[in-house]
Amino acid sequence: MPAGSWQARLEATAHLLNGRTVVDPRHQGPLRLLKALYPEGPRCCHHVLVHPPGGIVGGDRLELRLDLQPGSHLLLTTPGATRFYRSAGAQAGQCVQAKLGPGSRLEWLPHETQLHDGALASSRLCLHLAEGAEAIGWDLLALGLPACGAPFLQGHIEQHLEIRGRWLERGRIEAGDRLLRESPLGLAGRTLVGTLWWARGGMGPAGLDARAAAAVDAARSIIGHAAAPGDSSSGAPLSAVTAIDDGLVVVRLLGHPVEPAARLFRRIRAAWRPLLWALPAVEPRIWAT
Repeated sequence: MPAGSWQARLEATAHLLNGRTVVDPRHQGPLRLLKALYPEGPRCCHHVLVHPPGGIVGGDRLELRLDLQPGSHLLLTTPGATRFYRSAGAQAGQCVQAKLGPGSRLEWLPHETQLHDGALASSRLCLHLAEGAEAIGWDLLALGLPACGAPFLQGHIEQHLEIRGRWLERGRIEAGDRLLRESPLGLAGRTLVGTLWWARGGMGPAGLDARAAAAVDAARSIIGHAAAPGDSSSGAPLSAVTAIDDGLVVVRLLGHPVEPAARLFRRIRAAWRPLLWALPAVEPRIWAT
């Protein structure tokens, strides 16, 4: 472990007490939750996850463990991008694990992950959903800062996205892998990779049920209005939606600037919330600052 590297761990348990979601955090190192907010009533608790050092460098490891007790509803976001900076040789890592009890809900809505030139990074997200638990979340990965004249020329990232027992995507992006980064069967020259999902714990009846079908239709409608087919002049990302099964819908995205992709994901979440959970499309207050 390089001298001066940060080893941070945050464990947070969400309980439903008298109709109110209350979060009990325990931390070691520089990883914190800000004050709990309830802009839409007591059932849904909004929290902002912060890493005070402001970036992740070689040797740093950030670990977040969430335990959502039955019936609780937790929304987590971040104040800004997660930044992996240039490494002198050691890999930096972030690992998020969440266990969702029956009837609980998790919204995992961080800002993008920025991979700076020379970064050596690992990013893991694993959700374990009990019967009846549900989650909406996303992952946005930006390779370099091309708009600032700082492309991603050296380094790599290893990614792991998992809904335990349902869905697993693992990959490694090397800065110098031109075949992956430029091929139409790979990233097609794009520098932003995004994944958005809605997942429900447990297996329903065979075939696509009504809620999953409605989620697919809503996402496709929003994607279709983002830009005309084949029109890249607006900056709209390339995206598509897939129903993996009756309880898992995934939107995949390739783009260039972060902002159009983030807006697209926010619009889809705003449509999914009333459709899937009968809740208004309330956004975290920090997004408006």
